[in-house]
Amino acid sequence: MHWSHLLGAVLFASTASAEPAASLPTAGHTFGPDISAEDFSAHVQVLASDAFEGRAPGSRGETLTLAYLEQQFRRLGLQPGNGDSFLQRVPMWSTTADPATTLDIAFADGRQRLAFGDDMVVSTTTGQAEVRIEDSDLVFVGYGVEAPEADWHDYRVDVRGKTVLVLVNDPGFHAGDASLFQGRRMTYYGRWTYKFEEAVRQGAAAALIIHDSAGAGYDWGVVRNSWGGTQFDLPASEDPEPRLPLQGWISGDAAERLFARSGLSLTELRLAANRRGFKPVPLSAKLSATLRSRVETAASHNVVAKLPGKTHPDEAIVYMGHWDHLGRNDTLTDDPIFNGAIDNATGIAGLLEIAEAFVTQEQPPQRSLLFLATTLEESGLLGSKYFVAHPPLPLREMVAAINLDALQLPGRSRELTVVGLGNSELEDLLRPIAAQQQRVLVGEAAPELGQYYRSDHFNFARAGVPALYAKSGLDLVEGGRSAGEAWSARYSRERYHQPADEYDANWDLTGVVDDLAALYKVGRELAHSRAWPNWYAGNEFRAVRDAARPVSELSSEP
Repeated sequence: MHWSHLLGAVLFASTASAEPAASLPTAGHTFGPDISAEDFSAHVQVLASDAFEGRAPGSRGETLTLAYLEQQFRRLGLQPGNGDSFLQRVPMWSTTADPATTLDIAFADGRQRLAFGDDMVVSTTTGQAEVRIEDSDLVFVGYGVEAPEADWHDYRVDVRGKTVLVLVNDPGFHAGDASLFQGRRMTYYGRWTYKFEEAVRQGAAAALIIHDSAGAGYDWGVVRNSWGGTQFDLPASEDPEPRLPLQGWISGDAAERLFARSGLSLTELRLAANRRGFKPVPLSAKLSATLRSRVETAASHNVVAKLPGKTHPDEAIVYMGHWDHLGRNDTLTDDPIFNGAIDNATGIAGLLEIAEAFVTQEQPPQRSLLFLATTLEESGLLGSKYFVAHPPLPLREMVAAINLDALQLPGRSRELTVVGLGNSELEDLLRPIAAQQQRVLVGEAAPELGQYYRSDHFNFARAGVPALYAKSGLDLVEGGRSAGEAWSARYSRERYHQPADEYDANWDLTGVVDDLAALYKVGRELAHSRAWPNWYAGNEFRAVRDAARPVSELSSEP
């Protein structure tokens, strides 16, 4: 695919001040009505090209991405999904920490300095250009969890003004204690976002998550790449909850040195933190830091298209995928661009393929379809968070949300993985569709990674909208489970949040075509029915849905 005419058609204007040109060409590819590997591949090649510079929010890559998406939605004859626009402006702060920042730790016998990138990565979400912390006591608070329903309280000490050191994942994880929380399956208490939220509720001045590859699900290089550059946040006007002046991660090696110099064993304390009744342990150390950041007020954009329903246009099924990735890092001389081919050009390509299937199907849908390409997913699901707070139609009228993120590309599978299997009645629709493809539904292979909380469907779930996140499993038709696990391991090790996540002409796309066909059929069934799927009884999100759309109301509908 050639890019000279593609780039020539785009004006590199600010995404905050100008809508993308609708005349962007499609690089000469003729798209067909069927979900196909050829069409899917063409979209991925465009979105993951070096020309799009890693699709960072607020960058030239965003301008290109928005232009391409609007051009494709217009080609399909879809209507703007946000009033009279395909764009939904998402206000944001961009914060870039000075990489010369250090954390200075004072001990009784001297000082130790932690370097940005190698030992730690930190940022602020307050919008302040300078944050100073002086002689803040360091306290190890285990997993940093306050869960009264589980009789679990890690903050049994006053941490106001102090710096808390926190383990990633849930209590029970590192000790292999399946009786705590949900065993191997990570809950929201295990997510890094929760750790910071709870630390600020407790009044901490700073919070550092202690990295370990098993607990986090990725190595230190992923943390450094994800957190070492510009960070994005919604402004306080949109997200007024209190924020930590300084937050970030510390490498496992650096943490072990800190604990050892305080006369403590991180290995022993990690196990102790898995026992009920654990009490925080102070370190004989104090942290000081001056964090200077370049803070800018900017905007990014969600892209929303609509296919109106024929008889119930005010009810909608939402298909979503995030368009953003990590952009570029020019300090990397070999390859500075994080192309984000699998994460998540594949999801956006799938979104466009499913949209094409809907607009070309013989019978028009009775309910509306929304096709949502979100921004700022890599920054903490912020684009979907904003969309849910500012929806183009009431959330109670959203029938379901179906998420496409980092699709699996090793070929056909005997399984369809449902992330968070056992959550909602959407699985009852998906199961017979999968069976027609000679596939079974399975849960994710590594529930300890908390994937259900790591993608945009989660914000819909929190708002009560039944959400489905599914993609090919690892038991491959060609090569079996060992081949699927090897593919997944290579992706996690070599591509995930790395510059190597690039388009590969050798991908076997037969499996992803099956996935897209199955997810299309789920939406098609909902679009031609009066069904209102719900969360299963006992699910944490069911009460929100029932409050918005009570069972008595559902039973009275035709």
